[in-house]
Amino acid sequence: MRVGFAGLGRMGREMAANLGAAGQALTLWNRTPERAAALAAGIGAEAVASPRALANRCEIVVTMLADDAASREVHFGDEGLFAGKAARLFVEMGTMSPDHIAELGACAPKGTQVIDAPVSGATQAAREAQLLIMAGCDEAAGAPLAPLFGAMGRRTVFLGAPGAGAVMKLGVNMLIHGLNQTLAEALALTRAAGIPREAAFDVIEASAAAAPMLSYRKPLYLDDLAGDVTFTVALALKDMAVTAELADRLGVALPQGAATLAELRSAVAQGFAERDMAAMVPFMEARSR
Repeated sequence: MRVGFAGLGRMGREMAANLGAAGQALTLWNRTPERAAALAAGIGAEAVASPRALANRCEIVVTMLADDAASREVHFGDEGLFAGKAARLFVEMGTMSPDHIAELGACAPKGTQVIDAPVSGATQAAREAQLLIMAGCDEAAGAPLAPLFGAMGRRTVFLGAPGAGAVMKLGVNMLIHGLNQTLAEALALTRAAGIPREAAFDVIEASAAAAPMLSYRKPLYLDDLAGDVTFTVALALKDMAVTAELADRLGVALPQGAATLAELRSAVAQGFAERDMAAMVPFMEARSR
């Protein structure tokens, strides 16, 4: 069985590398061909020139894309994945709206299946194959993917229905972005009172408010410009905007989410879009002056 992988960004390249290390026969595609070619050479895979070529070569295609628009571009059109002839299973592991997952399912070629399986975990978790995978299918439907999920993650939760993985990922990310915002405010408050950021962070990390993301993101929270970007403010804004749209349609009030969304919009407007989401700390400190 040959597996295709499309989308070799910060997360995708680590996930694809783990599939290659697990012995999967792997074919790669990326919008930037040089990135696919370099990774293919490094892990003993092959690279192709288009999504269509990927789906002509592989039975299973995994995509790790940024948003609905990027996914549409890769799946649809004469050179899109859905124009290929060999693929029978399409697995979208990026953070998408549930509406887009439904759109993919409705437009997929006859005899094929689309499964949403977004992940929780930053680039380090992707590198170490420690991702949590949230699959929008039952365990039986996901059985052909077990070797792939096992190579990329520490646990897969099967949520039953198509789109359920996408919804669950929005719920998880809403918590993450809310915590990120509250941490930024707490550090701004304590610094204004004269407590150095590192000392305040050490206390928070040792307190009942500690969460795993605080520890593995600590260097970025102390200085977001000193390390590699793992998740941008712009992507956080995208997540929260999609979550707000879903909540509005379902009639669910998200007052905390609305506040987080407003702050992310302000940060993007002030030039923080491509900085790591840990940059909400200096953003809030600047607002407090």
